Amino acid sequence: MTAPSDPEPDAGSALAPDSASEPDTTFAHATPRTRRHDPGRRDRIIDACLAVIAEYGVAGTSHRRVAAAADVPLGSMTYHFEGMDELLREAFTRFAGEAAARVEARTARAETLQEALAGFEANIDQDVFGTQGELVITLELYTLAARRPEFREITSAWMARTRACLEPFVDGGTAALLDALNEGLVIQKALHLRPPMPDLAREGVARLAAGAKARPRREG
Repeated sequence: MTAPSDPEPDAGSALAPDSASEPDTTFAHATPRTRRHDPGRRDRIIDACLAVIAEYGVAGTSHRRVAAAADVPLGSMTYHFEGMDELLREAFTRFAGEAAARVEARTARAETLQEALAGFEANIDQDVFGTQGELVITLELYTLAARRPEFREITSAWMARTRACLEPFVDGGTAALLDALNEGLVIQKALHLRPPMPDLAREGVARLAAGAKARPRREG
């Protein structure tokens, strides 16, 4: 939703007198309140939403908690977003986009299958397994997408970008299997008490890619 062009009113701004027939001298000598110009507020709310999801899950994410985490007035929530669904879509789209950008960056300079696989493995070991908060956000998105098709559009786009990083080097089936390994390792890490075995991602990637027919790097 595109916010109106007028500046957002700040919380606690002075109200007009209750009656126009009686003069109100309460604020006669007070300095008039100005409206706060905060162009980064909407972005801050989206980032705060992800932080709240990481701590409380989607079920525990509320306008009040997000506003407090973003340090904005509660009224900012409905000013910038039509409702919680829009905020969740914006937050998860940002999260998935940033995750996809990381694997793209890891594989962008790859010229061979081995280089692409090395970048893909590094993404799993260092990015996907990066923080507990990101792991929780990922699984919250998976759960939401499993129940609601409109959020599946976000996960589908994310997975398509991941596979696209590998498809210049392997066939489409192998790229899909490698992406499935990536998703499966995320879930396994969340469900186990012990940390993943060392080099688990490398071992899995090597086994799946062993029978793949390498492709030359596409031009352009």
